[in-house]
Amino acid sequence: MSNKIVEEIFKRKVIDFDKLPHYGFARVDEKYSYNTCLIDGQMSMTVEIDGQGNINTQVVDLETQEPYTLFLAEDAVGSFVGEVRQDYERVLSDIADKCCITQVFKSKYSQAVIQYVRDKYGDELEFLWKKFDDNAIWRRKDNRKWYGALLTVAKNKIGLDGEEKMEILDLRMSPQEVEKVIDGKRYFSAYHMNKKSWITICLDGSLELEEVFRRIDDSYVLALKK
Repeated sequence: MSNKIVEEIFKRKVIDFDKLPHYGFARVDEKYSYNTCLIDGQMSMTVEIDGQGNINTQVVDLETQEPYTLFLAEDAVGSFVGEVRQDYERVLSDIADKCCITQVFKSKYSQAVIQYVRDKYGDELEFLWKKFDDNAIWRRKDNRKWYGALLTVAKNKIGLDGEEKMEILDLRMSPQEVEKVIDGKRYFSAYHMNKKSWITICLDGSLELEEVFRRIDDSYVLALKK
């Protein structure tokens, strides 16, 4: 059974492993383990986090010593089930708040781009759309024009196969250059931007970071022009 509660609570969260021991996690082999009780000691809950930040949980009924999973079913109702689910969510939310860093964009390429823009231009991402909270933009300080957009979209939205989510970068580019570089492999027609003067890059390693950085610099300059 997929654990949608864990997925939702730790969505856009990255484990800060240095904080786990202070919270009460014990390191066992290559994993960290934390144990606590739910609903006044009727249930035992174990949270296990591996070296990649994957989270697994188990709830055990202390009276029967059997795993208890009914509360994970979305259609399960009843006061007892509700109490277990509420306590379970409380524990996980506390761990997420105290042992995690919020990180909307998780790929190492996105992180490298964010750091590059921060170091060179002193700009931070702006999240303009509450409904689309995994999309953000950069804009120049002088004229407030956008020069980049970091977005999370399904692959098929830009012409690739599959519906898996991926992180992309929209940048300004001269119309003459756009016509030359679009190849459907490294450079794509701009997603949700003017396709004549913007392009899309996949932040998945298909384009070397040095070239991505150069394109960001070009976009920054183009955003100055009227």
